[in-house]
Amino acid sequence: MLIRFAFLFLALGISVAQAEDATHAKIQTSMGDIIVELYPDRAPASVENFLHYAKSGHYDRTIFHRVVKGYVIQGGGFSQYFNERSPRDPIAYEGGKGLKNERGTIAMARDDDPGSTQAQWFINLRDNEELDHKMVEGLPLHGYAVFGSVFEGMDVADAIGNVRTGPGGPFDAEVPVEPVIILRIDRIVRPDTE
Repeated sequence: MLIRFAFLFLALGISVAQAEDATHAKIQTSMGDIIVELYPDRAPASVENFLHYAKSGHYDRTIFHRVVKGYVIQGGGFSQYFNERSPRDPIAYEGGKGLKNERGTIAMARDDDPGSTQAQWFINLRDNEELDHKMVEGLPLHGYAVFGSVFEGMDVADAIGNVRTGPGGPFDAEVPVEPVIILRIDRIVRPDTE
């Protein structure tokens, strides 16, 4: 059985050691778990930032405050009472690393300033190429830094993406009518594959 997995990883261009050493995180939500594989080799600052917030408990009992059906689910910044959690200083922009905002990827949210990434993140529910970093006439068009992808639980992300939304707290729209809570996020070395 192990030999079959080794051949599969080699066929995909992944070594067995890489697969075993991959960094994962479990996002526990009130609608089920989402496990993401993180890319510390491609987006080191974003991964370190996300894991720091997770380990510190910053994400515990926050909500998905922005849900756009067939587009994104976003969280990591507000309690269910819309109290904004105090973030750390922003990190460097990593959107130009060649990673695309494809369905199932997780990316850091930010303001208009590409260097404003702090705690919030989102999961893409479809291929969102308009969120990718691009070069236009030799100048960068800044996107949103992808730092991982859903390894398990995309059905949970899709279910969250289908909840009824409306206004809530400081937001005019796109807030789940019934709160969808991020209970906690934990780094896990490797998900159980049995």
